Formats: sequence, C-alpha cells, structure tokens
Amino acid sequence: MAITVSIELSRELEIPAGYDEVFDLLADVPRSVSHFPKVDRLVDLGGNAYRWEMEKVGVDKHAIQTVYACTYHADKAAGTITWQPVKGEGNAEVSGAWTIRALSDSATNVRFQTSARLTVPLPSLLKLAISPVIKHEFNGLVDTYMNNLKNAL
Repeated sequence: MAITVSIELSRELEIPAGYDEVFDLLADVPRSVSHFPKVDRLVDLGGNAYRWEMEKVGVDKHAIQTVYACTYHADKAAGTITWQPVKGEGNAEVSGAWTIRALSDSATNVRFQTSARLTVPLPSLLKLAISPVIKHEFNGLVDTYMNNLKNAL
C-alpha cells in the first residue's frame, strides 16, 4: 500500500544583493541546491535535469527516502527559473518556479512557488496522521533553504 501527499508552497523574500548575482545563484542548480537542507545526493542526468535524493527519514526497514528529478529552464531576460518533473524518476513529482525582480542595484525580490506529489509506502489508514507531518517537514526544509540563500548572498 502507498499514500500520496500533495503539497503547494509559496514564499517571497527580499534578498540584499543585485539581480545578476541572485539570478546566477538560483539558475546554477548544483550551487543553489547546496543550500537546501537534507539533500543526500544531487545527480546530474544531463540536459539540465537533476535527480534529488533526500536523506532517509526513519529507522532501518521503516526508513523513507524522497527521490525525484526535474528539468530546469532559466530565462534571465524574463526573470524566471522553472522546473518540471522527469517522469518515472523516484517517488515524487515536483514542479515550480522562481520569479526574480530587481528592486534596486543592491536588492532583489524573489518569489518561490512549488507543487509536489510524494508517494510513500505506508498504509492508507496512516494518511490523516502522516500528511501533516510530511507537509510540516517540507515547509521547514523550504524555510531553511530560503534563510540559507539569503545568508549566502
């Protein structure tokens, strides 16, 4: 048996750095991901596609690992970086976008939006109990990521 948990998430923040510096960091997937917590491995699949392998959560045979892959597209003139799921990779599908806008020479507004569908091998009876835990964990990871990015710039 398996359950699927859907997550929609949006964050917006102001970063005290210029547009080019912010865009270049976010568009460089390995560099950007280095600021995301609990990533075990990032695998370059070629064609600007990457597989995220998150750290395992749980104990022994009850450990769960989230794995997914996305293809990234950066458009500096439009101020967007988007990602779409690579079908058949892992146990999750993730899509989303960064929208980046210069506020001044030394300040940039970034908006992060993502949607995720995670399938975990648990009985459906646990969905009501597990879904809020998974969503809370994902929100915490993204909040840490945002803080890490802001501190890196």
